[in-house]
Amino acid sequence: MILLLAAIVFAVAVLFSILGQGGGVLYTPIQLFWGIEFHVAATTSLFLIMATSLSATIVFRKAKRVDWGLAIVLESVTTLGGLAGGLYSGAFSGPALMVLFSAVIAFAAVFMVRDFELGTECRPARRGRFTWRREFSGEVYCVNLLLALPVSFAAGAVSGLVGVGGGILKVPMMVLLFGIPMSIAVGSSAFMIGLTAAGGFAGHVASGHWDWRVSLLLGVAVFLGGQIGARRSIGIDKRKMKKGFGWFLFALAVLMTAKALA
Repeated sequence: MILLLAAIVFAVAVLFSILGQGGGVLYTPIQLFWGIEFHVAATTSLFLIMATSLSATIVFRKAKRVDWGLAIVLESVTTLGGLAGGLYSGAFSGPALMVLFSAVIAFAAVFMVRDFELGTECRPARRGRFTWRREFSGEVYCVNLLLALPVSFAAGAVSGLVGVGGGILKVPMMVLLFGIPMSIAVGSSAFMIGLTAAGGFAGHVASGHWDWRVSLLLGVAVFLGGQIGARRSIGIDKRKMKKGFGWFLFALAVLMTAKALA
């Protein structure tokens, strides 16, 4: 049974690495339906996201898709949010966290099903004391730090609570709110989710939620999956795949909510 679980998370790692995400949106539900308690499942999920992130970042770094400066600044607050979420996760019941998790999945599904296009031109009207102008990989974009930092902390806190690395939130956040090009958002997110997950993971471990044996075995599977998915991501058209997967996430959100309220 554990080998079958490893095969499933390997496939999830391949898929989510293509989209610049860690897979926590599926790692946790898979474990729940396997009968694993929510807090333990969330902790294992965060460990797997760290492994996926490391694997994918190796590939995206070579392809020059990771804006290191932007990623480190945003993660300085996102990781703190993840740590806080992990530490205080024990204050919430499993069903309550499952409902919150379903809301996160539904948000991600909307982003994947609909096509959102934002101009990334850094216009003079958008300049300001707290506007950070970035030039990376032939692209120019502006990030409003007054918006980016608190939103990043909130995304980290939610991620730490429910056991996701935040890629399911970070990619939409960077594209829709900050105007970052999709290719850079995906590559940077692949690196960032590992740090967010590390914060949440530390909080959960401190709360005594970790099953290290299962985590290490599954970690090998997702590391290999992350390598394959990230390499495929470089030249793949993500639009069609995003829409189909978005509808799948909608169905998953409904199932998770029904399970929580049952």
